[in-house]
Amino acid sequence: METQKPRVAIQGIRASFHEEAAFRFFGNDITTVECTSFKQTFEKLKAGEADYLVMAIENNIAGSILPNYNLLLSYNFPVVGEVYVPIQLHLMGLPGVAFEQITTVTSHPMAIRQCDDFFNDHPNLKVVESSDTAACAKRIRDEQLTDTVAIANNLAARIYDLQILERRIESNKKNFTRFLIMTTQENVQKTAADKASLCFEVRNEAGALFKVLEVFKEENINMSKIQSMPVLGKRDEYKFYVDVEWEAQGNYDRALRGILKFTHNFNILGEYKRYEEEESESR
Repeated sequence: METQKPRVAIQGIRASFHEEAAFRFFGNDITTVECTSFKQTFEKLKAGEADYLVMAIENNIAGSILPNYNLLLSYNFPVVGEVYVPIQLHLMGLPGVAFEQITTVTSHPMAIRQCDDFFNDHPNLKVVESSDTAACAKRIRDEQLTDTVAIANNLAARIYDLQILERRIESNKKNFTRFLIMTTQENVQKTAADKASLCFEVRNEAGALFKVLEVFKEENINMSKIQSMPVLGKRDEYKFYVDVEWEAQGNYDRALRGILKFTHNFNILGEYKRYEEEESESR
């Protein structure tokens, strides 16, 4: 019996960075489910129209994507993996278009911000923001625009038959985005995890968060990220989203038992294998 390709919901269209992240995690043999928003990816998963979703959560230059943390908690789908994608941005247009013909550059606002040096060198170019890097590339192909170029990735240039006029125009060459992989509880496959995403609240008093951090330290748990978000409707109260990593499962188990006495509204958002670049590149 032929195994059905995993259906993976992404924000954006084919050749977006979200699809690139999906390929890196699952391999190329997937069915991409295009969505117009992050919320729609969750709705597709909820409705059974996707098996997984891929969601950007942070960029090492632009920082955390804060609204996505609220989606994590409100839908409560388990995180089953992560993937880091190098963000390499290229200037692309229709084949045969010369740089001198260009008047307009279009891309996602975050991609535009990551190319400040390029725009400082070319102040005459008009900048038009759009919702998706790949959609900008597709529009140039569909509308045969000769005065407009897009900033997008290699995948977009290949799929939409565009010529790359300038490569790697991002200002910081060590630019990457972290993506989370989520699925339904029914789809979760038990694996040997060494990383977890947690969410909790602590008392609004001196030293409350320190007590949690002290437990992690005692159990040799590495806290790779901490992100605070206000609790809606409650002044001066915050949820803490924390990513932790461990070498020995026993340390993690003891740490969870230890922090429960210092936290409330505690949630394990997911337990999974931390991203290993060498494994991903060999897929």
